[in-house]
Amino acid sequence: MTQHRNSRQLTELKNFGSNPGMLKCWLHLPAILAPKTPLVVVLHGCTQSAATYDHGAGWSKLAEEKGFAVLFPEQQRVNNANLCFNWFEPGDIRRASGEALSIREMVGHVVEAHGLDAGRIFITGLSAGGAMANVMLVSYPELFAGGAIIGGLPYGTASGLSQAFERMRGQNGPSVSQMRSVLETAAPGSDSWPSISVWHGTHDQTVTPVNAEQIAHQWAGAHGVSDTPDLTESINGHSRKAWLDESGKEVIEVNLIKGMAHGVPLSFTAEAPLGNSGPFMLDAGISSTARIARTWGLADDADVEIAEGTFETGPEHVTAPSGIEAMIAKVMAYAKTSVVHKTGGRDDRGVGKVINDALRAAGLIR
Repeated sequence: MTQHRNSRQLTELKNFGSNPGMLKCWLHLPAILAPKTPLVVVLHGCTQSAATYDHGAGWSKLAEEKGFAVLFPEQQRVNNANLCFNWFEPGDIRRASGEALSIREMVGHVVEAHGLDAGRIFITGLSAGGAMANVMLVSYPELFAGGAIIGGLPYGTASGLSQAFERMRGQNGPSVSQMRSVLETAAPGSDSWPSISVWHGTHDQTVTPVNAEQIAHQWAGAHGVSDTPDLTESINGHSRKAWLDESGKEVIEVNLIKGMAHGVPLSFTAEAPLGNSGPFMLDAGISSTARIARTWGLADDADVEIAEGTFETGPEHVTAPSGIEAMIAKVMAYAKTSVVHKTGGRDDRGVGKVINDALRAAGLIR
């Protein structure tokens, strides 16, 4: 079964495991699937589907341009009437249980089936999807290299719907030490933790911004960093804080988006915006999709500039790899130039055709 949206295709996967959480699974593979391709897992918010979230946030569009795979777990009404992932149900958030295990099975299946890079798996989500992304990062820290939580909540702070609403309002939450204890006992014996990126609107009335601070405090314990950020800066008028480990690597960042309500921060004023406006897809003059992908090494500065409307054409200065990698790099550069610079925007026919045409011109395929 396939589902189409804006000339991009999500393919439904079945029989990926025991699926105790009874979730659906959709996959987008880039037109050129290189060996050891990275994987991004994307979790939609309440009332959304995999396709509507992808249409708004632009993950498969960026994946097609940059050559990574995207996996979309999808909630069903039989599990939650509002299509929310059940981040507040103990049976769905424990390792090897419920919805968490279903998502783990999906990831394992696609990595093995398509030869993806098990060392470069990332996860992100909005709202309940952001909270469930945090569930996966805590429950399976060895699986993910990094995660991004948008308008989400800390792990293990609610048991049942009533507590969930309290936590969303920022009420009666556990102490920092309690939150850290819950995290550390969720995956006992873990000696490796993923990097954490948090995004939250300062005017979010659905999930109050205090949750962003709580997520940072919860993960600071796992990473062994101070509660005080090592870096504070302003980006496009928004606040960004970052925490560094002993080696100087950023392990936690918190982006507070000034004046934004509940949703995904995007930039629609760019000539070639990444994503589309819609419910919970908000114009904030900053592209969380592009910036998160850059944090994970899946995009570069130029991708962020294009998505936010600050790109200026000019000669590119790139250290050229050798051999077949050099040819592929040239092909990808040609494809990106053709799609963005010549048309003045991203080509909704898909970059795959442009890449294939370039590969034929280079004599790499027939």
